[in-house]
Amino acid sequence: MHRGFALALALLATSVVAAPAPELKLLSEHPVQGMRGGNLSGLALCGQELWTVSDRDDEQIYRLDTRNTVWQAETVGIEVPAVPDSGLPWGLKVRTWAASFVRGGGLDFEGVTCDAAGNKYVVSEAHAAVLQVPAQGAPVWLKISPIMVREARASGMLLHFNALFEGLAVNPAGDRIWLAAERERRGLLLIKRGQTIWDCDGGCVLLSEAGALMQPEQVPNAKAVSRDFADLSLFDGKLFTLERNAYQICRRDALSAKVEQCWSYAGEALMEHRRYPQPYGLAEALVVDAKGAWIGLDNNNGARADGEARPIVWRFAAPEGGWSAKP
Repeated sequence: MHRGFALALALLATSVVAAPAPELKLLSEHPVQGMRGGNLSGLALCGQELWTVSDRDDEQIYRLDTRNTVWQAETVGIEVPAVPDSGLPWGLKVRTWAASFVRGGGLDFEGVTCDAAGNKYVVSEAHAAVLQVPAQGAPVWLKISPIMVREARASGMLLHFNALFEGLAVNPAGDRIWLAAERERRGLLLIKRGQTIWDCDGGCVLLSEAGALMQPEQVPNAKAVSRDFADLSLFDGKLFTLERNAYQICRRDALSAKVEQCWSYAGEALMEHRRYPQPYGLAEALVVDAKGAWIGLDNNNGARADGEARPIVWRFAAPEGGWSAKP
């Protein structure tokens, strides 16, 4: 069956009538220069500083100088130890290894987050692993129970190449981490730090979800596409998901993953001069705070309609009443 037709059938089977998501207001946009790989794939707010990663760079992360409209990415080198075996099957590992020779970036960093002590956590999609970059000292891979990957795969996630972990969030205490499985199926997992290993309290999987949705009406030739997650942010005890194909940010209960409210950024993102030739969303990075949200784009060095080819970070205002407002 043709994939697009199958998605359309899935959309009809799973669709529900829902009120349109309120639109967020864009306050500013910031091209980012200085990223060697050019692919901005995560954002973290550590204290007063924004940090980012590229899925093309294995041995460095970036601090962002945000003093001007055009932001400068400042390289911070890291020494990454050997990656532990996470339990992914041999076939996925081989495809990842082969892809690294074509595009660069064997670790495929897809998200970064920060705890209150300033420790950073970077997720490797290629290896379904999390690297801790401590405020002081050498980076280390978290010792995560293999049960996590087994449970995720048993729930239909982490089955396809380039559709593994796409984002993460850590709580301020640095003892809980949420992970987002990207698509087909998308999902959310929660692991907790034990005495010697990061494990699951009961089960690892909070959500596993298939299905499709229609792209926003602003997308030329809008069609049914698979539901996905592109990044996570934890704010005020709530988990916020970046839903790239829907052009939305959704607030969820951090323990049940149930959706409480969504907001759209399609109206601003899909203005004619901001459109990219790719027929899908490019947002890959999210930070939510009291005053608004930062959304970062991984444009793969491609130019949008106005000719801008650098990665972009958008600043949106918080919705009226704040992020905790009742629907």
